[in-house]
Amino acid sequence: MPAVKRGYVILMLISLVQLCGGFILLVWGADRLVAGSSATARNLGVSPLIIGLTVIAFGTSAPEMVVSSVAAWQGKPGLAVGNAIGSNSANIGLILGITALIYPLRVESATLKREYPQLMLIMLVSLLMAVDLQFSRLEGWILLFGLALLIAGLVRLGLRQASADPLAREFAAEIPTAMPMKTALLWVLAGLIVLPLSSHFLVQGALTIARLLEVSETVIGLTIVALGTSLPELAASLTSALRKEDELAIGNVIGSNMFNTLGVLGLAAVIHPVAFDATILRQDIPVMLLFTVLLFFMAYGIHGPGCITRRSGGLLLLLYILYQVLVWHTAMRTLDVAG
Repeated sequence: MPAVKRGYVILMLISLVQLCGGFILLVWGADRLVAGSSATARNLGVSPLIIGLTVIAFGTSAPEMVVSSVAAWQGKPGLAVGNAIGSNSANIGLILGITALIYPLRVESATLKREYPQLMLIMLVSLLMAVDLQFSRLEGWILLFGLALLIAGLVRLGLRQASADPLAREFAAEIPTAMPMKTALLWVLAGLIVLPLSSHFLVQGALTIARLLEVSETVIGLTIVALGTSLPELAASLTSALRKEDELAIGNVIGSNMFNTLGVLGLAAVIHPVAFDATILRQDIPVMLLFTVLLFFMAYGIHGPGCITRRSGGLLLLLYILYQVLVWHTAMRTLDVAG
């Protein structure tokens, strides 16, 4: 094997190990942060519904937030915006698709039905901001302000919502009940330390892979990184489905997508204004909106409870696979044109 080729293979293997190691630590750190934060809030007497709608939703989006923030800090806006948009598509197409194939998801909670219009509004606002092919620092602050309003609204909803809501019961079953405050705070600290460190390793590995494959960091963000940072949502939704906690499985995804759009894009733009390629506006944001619309019509029951059936789950999964093929096809075609 020629020395140049051998060096390429070795560098690719090192980058893959770095990427996989970063993913593993990222998922572990997010899990410990969610467990510690949830237990801390419960020990302080916060209701399970508020914890689930805020702390858990924020925690499952923590990988995307930290990875995109690190990427923006390092001047790699394509990776930051690709991670946010790609994760939103993965949450619905891949995660809900697989989850519904395992166990059809029935939607009864009035809480979730109120969140659908909010999610659609957030997506449309992000589309309007993206028309000029950038998220400015001002737009980043607007998105973060929207996140603050969302959290305040969720807390208010949690205070007023009856504990009989099925989503509240499912959140209560998920939150640790026997974790001492000292242990909970220790896990919170561990998560806060591990998340940025693992994100740094992951971003460096992703950027090296993008360079070796001669594709943009945006492509890696939309595919590999988006899939990896969505692993906490995948684990949470699959676990909820196996326990027949329909509301929680869908709630994880809806909450994560709202936090991704407002928090991930907002935080990245505040750190460093995010400019991106026109392909994202023509291709990737419309796909994200398509998945959001499909979720709305699949799960929002007009005359009764909604349901994401196995057939619907299969359709979502198929569309997500086709989207991934489209992303790589577009990247390869761009390389051919450039060559």
